[in-house]
Amino acid sequence: MGDKALKKRSRIFAVLRLKGEASMSVEARLKEMGIILPQAAAPVANYVPAVRTGSLLIISGQLCFGQDGKLAPEHKGKVGAGVTPEEATKAARLCAINLLAQAKAATGSLDMIRRCVRLGGFFNCVPTFAALPGIMNGASDLMVEALGEAGRHARTTIGVAELPMDAVAEVEAMFEVA
Repeated sequence: MGDKALKKRSRIFAVLRLKGEASMSVEARLKEMGIILPQAAAPVANYVPAVRTGSLLIISGQLCFGQDGKLAPEHKGKVGAGVTPEEATKAARLCAINLLAQAKAATGSLDMIRRCVRLGGFFNCVPTFAALPGIMNGASDLMVEALGEAGRHARTTIGVAELPMDAVAEVEAMFEVA
């Protein structure tokens, strides 16, 4: 992570501490971070985007679509063969933003989220690429920035041979909701 990104991250966490996590809505935090949630993506096959059972909300894997609903060229391909770790980290962050868009579509409000329980990250990479945990931090950091302490979660990070649409990243989530 570069100096500029570290400074921005530090400012975001400072804002969270100053304003108090409980007093600021999740959507207000996102707005302060300059994040506008996209329209929740429709399923591309025979599945539903989210399932709620009891107090759990499980979100199907989300690709790294941008605000326009498309994959950027730098988010297609394999990490270690054309896609840099930095671009893959940005792609993981986009996946997390898309997870929040699905959560909002499923619950009506991101303030219904009590906790991010788990994230599962899948990365299209060459077999010898071993630095996946740092790339997955793109998604993990976004959850903590958006949800505060409730964004801390368990996770799995896996390198795979291919992903739909040649995306570099796909992330799934489990939330506890009110």
